[in-house]
Amino acid sequence: MKTMQGEPVALVTGGSSGFGLLTAVELARRGFAVIAGIRRMEAQAGLMDAAAEAGVQGKIVAVRLDVTDPAGVADAAAYIRRQYGRLDVLVNNAGTAYGGFVEEVPAAIWQEQMDTNFHGMVRVTQAVLPIMRERGKGRIIQMSSISGRIGFPGYAPYASSKFAMEGFSECLALEAKPFGIDVVLVEPGAYGTPIWDKGFAQMSAPEGSPYRAMMDKVLAFSRKSARQGGDPKEVAELVARIACMKRPAFRYALPGSTRLTLRAKAILPGRLLQKMIASVMGRDESGS
Repeated sequence: MKTMQGEPVALVTGGSSGFGLLTAVELARRGFAVIAGIRRMEAQAGLMDAAAEAGVQGKIVAVRLDVTDPAGVADAAAYIRRQYGRLDVLVNNAGTAYGGFVEEVPAAIWQEQMDTNFHGMVRVTQAVLPIMRERGKGRIIQMSSISGRIGFPGYAPYASSKFAMEGFSECLALEAKPFGIDVVLVEPGAYGTPIWDKGFAQMSAPEGSPYRAMMDKVLAFSRKSARQGGDPKEVAELVARIACMKRPAFRYALPGSTRLTLRAKAILPGRLLQKMIASVMGRDESGS
């Protein structure tokens, strides 16, 4: 797909579902030529149906992009350079959500979580930075989470990957600014997207585990939060607005409850915040 002269180009990783799918459609609505990176090409049907429904099917192209595959990431970047000659916006959205209690999460799960959410994000960023740098402009939008700012029980693998993204993004923002490249973090709270359906299915504590009762409470709270969360489309709409802003802020948190929680962390003593989180998630101070 060749773009019209001056037409901005965006790459959205994890574009087959959830925030990625919705963001790809919203960016297309705003006039971007959108490249949706998809790990399994057979999963593109939902994206293309959504694009057709929105009347933007001609603005979105799906490409195979598994962020854990270095060769595949390099191929995708080469395709963008060859086919479009520019990249205005990168939305680092691809990710998984693994949970469990620290003592019981196998090493392989920690590695897989970091390879997708952190190392995969780094691979894609490194691959496309030269395209942006050579043009002297670009914007990288990082799909982080409230779990990148506050740790919750039962989500250490996921939170660790998002905390890593936050630190990476602070460094990248300073390094990339002299080349006209802007970095923005988006930190959603609980929204009912497919990533959590998969995450909840993976979370468990074995029979006889000392964490079994805690896990039940964490899962009950998490499922309730996901059900009562806002419309994921508002996150996609925010990302699309950020893509078009002249001077966006560095961090955006949503919905309002997430902003309140982050303000509480900023002003409360750490132990008091931990006590409040434990109370909200149905645990007493002893963790029982």
